[in-house]
Amino acid sequence: MTEAEDRKPQSDEARSAFRPPSGVAATAEGEASTTSEFEIPQGLAVPRHTATESETTSEFALPEGLDAPPAAPAEGEGSAFTTPSTYHAWTAPTTFTPASGFPAVNLADVPWQDRMRTMLRMPVAERPAPETAQRHDDETGPAVPRVLDLTLRIGELLLAGGEGAEDVEAAMFAVCRSYGLDRCEPNVTFTLLSISHQPSLVEDPVTASRTVRRRGTDYTRLAAVFHLVDDLSDPDTNISLEEAYRRLAEMRRNRHPYPTWVLTTASGLLAGAASVLVGGGLTVFVAAMLGSMLGDRLAWLCAGRGLPEFYQFAVAAMPPAAMGVALTVTHVDVKASAVITGGLFALLPGRALVAGVQDGLTGFYITASARLLEVMYFFVSIVAGVLIVLYFGVQLGAELDPDAKLGTGDQPVVQICASMLLSLAFAILLQQERSTVLAVTLNGGVAWSVYGAMHYVGDISPVASTAAAAGLVGLFGQLMSRYRFASALPYTTAAIGPLLPGSATYFGLLAIAQSKVDKGLVSLSTAVALAMAIAIGVNLGGEISRLFLKMPGAASAAGRRAAKRTRGF
Repeated sequence: MTEAEDRKPQSDEARSAFRPPSGVAATAEGEASTTSEFEIPQGLAVPRHTATESETTSEFALPEGLDAPPAAPAEGEGSAFTTPSTYHAWTAPTTFTPASGFPAVNLADVPWQDRMRTMLRMPVAERPAPETAQRHDDETGPAVPRVLDLTLRIGELLLAGGEGAEDVEAAMFAVCRSYGLDRCEPNVTFTLLSISHQPSLVEDPVTASRTVRRRGTDYTRLAAVFHLVDDLSDPDTNISLEEAYRRLAEMRRNRHPYPTWVLTTASGLLAGAASVLVGGGLTVFVAAMLGSMLGDRLAWLCAGRGLPEFYQFAVAAMPPAAMGVALTVTHVDVKASAVITGGLFALLPGRALVAGVQDGLTGFYITASARLLEVMYFFVSIVAGVLIVLYFGVQLGAELDPDAKLGTGDQPVVQICASMLLSLAFAILLQQERSTVLAVTLNGGVAWSVYGAMHYVGDISPVASTAAAAGLVGLFGQLMSRYRFASALPYTTAAIGPLLPGSATYFGLLAIAQSKVDKGLVSLSTAVALAMAIAIGVNLGGEISRLFLKMPGAASAAGRRAAKRTRGF
């Protein structure tokens, strides 16, 4: 304010309501000091009040001389979306998400194969958040590229071992979620595996891929990989990335459980058992066994020279056919057709056929087409090898009857024993674990018993009988895999050996070699129908076990999703 404004008298409106009246001295703080109406007047001394015993105190007052314990620090206010400390996803009860009201799938006690398969068939937005099974000292967790690389290596071993594409994707998805990676999308084709991980909706995705260049049948290694994935999915088993890599390297370095000479002997036993299965005797058994062992050694020789598998199968099919033609030319009183049929049983690609049809039924059409094309090439190579020998046999005067009937079912006990021996030899050729050989041997005997009871006794068509027996094999294999948390292949592939269409294939080839093309094509069509019945039956048996049977605490069958590449009604 200026000096003139200072001298200007203030109006009544500008006077403070708490200004002391005229004649009363102002306080030291000035005229504008505001005082409370409860303040003790200046100059009035009030004696200090001391407490007496008669004074009324609160019953909650702390007694004199007693120290109160220090109060715990108050909890900070947390977010309403923060997961409670007592919550654990593995033991969470069934709840409803979101407000629209569809029940969340309870996957706590389901085998990891079914759990991951169910989540893969769910939309990304509806998948539950990953509960990290593998803990780490570092709060940030393992490096994402290393987890993706481990995932691809595990998927490569499974796909190279003949596992179905859906099961390979489920295993890859399980490994990623075990290490806490959400928003992962695995993709499997016949020779290429890829996986993509997007940390969040605003971050760039990380994608890695791996090519499968070599394939080998070793179900022991396949079981070890499944055991590793099971341990990674178990929250009570702590496996670091380094430990997982070490176990994976041991699987690659381990030698096959059976030496080469055992595999060659198993090939001969398989062919001999198949020849007895279709009505041959002891001489036929020995001839088929020798022919198959010779073909196996020739195929190994071709493989060592780098020839493709097409020529390996063609060379392996020639010795059994030549053995049958030789018995016919020398007029030995045996069923030469049974010798050739037994040799075909050892070569038919039943494993690849079942995997191809399974991929097609689960929606992996590219992989299914590639597998079935591979089966077709193998089949054509076997046809070429056998036709060459049969053509020369016909020119030499070999009297092979394409209308002869094999396997009349008049010796059921012998045929059941032969089917079990065939499954045993097939399991050894697949390099299965010794602990699974007995189960698959019994499964093969049961499969043939069902087929014989329906076809020979019940007079049901061979295609329907084969489908029913294969469905039982698939059901048993899926139950064993769920019980052991392992792959179903070791329990199903060898068991379908007695059901393979060896005789229909042989008679079709023989008719073509004798210029009876129409009859040959009909027989080959029957062989294709039987092969499809085997593959569909095995897959249907596995689907039935997943649909109606569940582990304790597992989700109900009504909540199971359809395959992700189908319309999913």
